[in-house]
Amino acid sequence: MKEKKLLGEERRTMLLDLLKSSREPLTGSELAAKANVSRQVIVGDITLLKARNEPILATSQGYLYMSSTGPAALAERIIACSHEPGDTQEELNLLVDHGVTVRDVRIEHPVYGDLTASIMVSNRREVKQFMEKIKTTNAGYLSELTEGIHLHTISAPSEKVLDEAEEAMRTARFLIEQ
Repeated sequence: MKEKKLLGEERRTMLLDLLKSSREPLTGSELAAKANVSRQVIVGDITLLKARNEPILATSQGYLYMSSTGPAALAERIIACSHEPGDTQEELNLLVDHGVTVRDVRIEHPVYGDLTASIMVSNRREVKQFMEKIKTTNAGYLSELTEGIHLHTISAPSEKVLDEAEEAMRTARFLIEQ
């Protein structure tokens, strides 16, 4: 017997419950299977939930609910970087190896202004998954639109960890000095 499709509000309530209770990102395909609908329906539901100011973050690994209640606040900063597309994996690995989460990448586009994309990688496994997704989808990097210049929002348990990661980026010549 075929499982019943969840409709509208009931489905969105279930999606919120699943996202809130998960510590790991959930993919659109996983959510679609649980709700017995297509992934495209889930994409629409997530868009509606975001429009209601639900703190849902779309990452390269799936959707995350960004709860305001959680561990102690992390230190966070924005760093300016520049490198060739082929150095992206090295840059991300360098940061996560220092205990940093790379939250996003941002560029300043001459027509669209600030463009930001979520990355949300905290370890080499997540970096590898991100890089594989770039390769298999044949997607370009945002930084290719700005000749390699981009910003990252990074977070870590302390300012000291951020300082050490920033120094490693400087040593690797990925950091743009002010």
